[in-house]
Amino acid sequence: MKAFTLRLRFHGDLNVFLKSKASDAAIERQLTEKTSMKDVIESCGVPHPEIDFILVDEQTVGFDYTLVSDTNVEVFPVQNHGTIRTGKHLQNVGISRFVADGHLGKLTRNLRLFGFDVAYSQNADDRQLLEVMDRENRALLTRDRRLLMHSIVQHGYYPRSQNCDHQTIEVIRRFNLSELIAPFTRCLRCNALLEEADKAEIVDKLEPLTKIYYDQFRRCPKCKQIYWPGSHFPKLQKRIEEIRSRVRGKA
Repeated sequence: MKAFTLRLRFHGDLNVFLKSKASDAAIERQLTEKTSMKDVIESCGVPHPEIDFILVDEQTVGFDYTLVSDTNVEVFPVQNHGTIRTGKHLQNVGISRFVADGHLGKLTRNLRLFGFDVAYSQNADDRQLLEVMDRENRALLTRDRRLLMHSIVQHGYYPRSQNCDHQTIEVIRRFNLSELIAPFTRCLRCNALLEEADKAEIVDKLEPLTKIYYDQFRRCPKCKQIYWPGSHFPKLQKRIEEIRSRVRGKA
């Protein structure tokens, strides 16, 4: 087969995956055989779950599109407001259930604090993460781009920041979750939804001062962890409101 040239231009923050950090970075590839769009894009270092919109010679295409001749390709991230919103979108922004890899424990705790369902095991290997993702229809959260490139991954996200609060803002924006925030409704330890607990039923498990000063409690039905609005509560509320404000403000 005669050699042909691809010119790919990556828009938005997709340059985080490229050697060139310039906005709207362009890459050329010389090919000598038919190649799928997914394979070409990922050969540049960009995982397919980060791609929402692909244009080939001004036409929208999917990851299975076969490249066979000189072609100009425009690649856009999810929620890129500069993109013309017509044609074939490749990602679902309404996912609200996740599985996080073992390096994202702080992000997991934050998302659970906001009420989101996040499966997490610090020692889970790649195979286990992909199994949970597939079996329970979750989006994969990981900073391992190669893991995101597995063909079985339909929905996923690579947090750009290494700061857990910034990561939380990213995930809420990426999956359009701001209207689903429900703080203090989920167990931070095991992810189960909390239930109201009668003080009389748990009083023998409380510290002496907690028995005196607090009357409202929730309990995890799975791991039995008890929660109440203690002295730390105002600080948590302030932190939650700061993150919500930053989500709305796009700062």
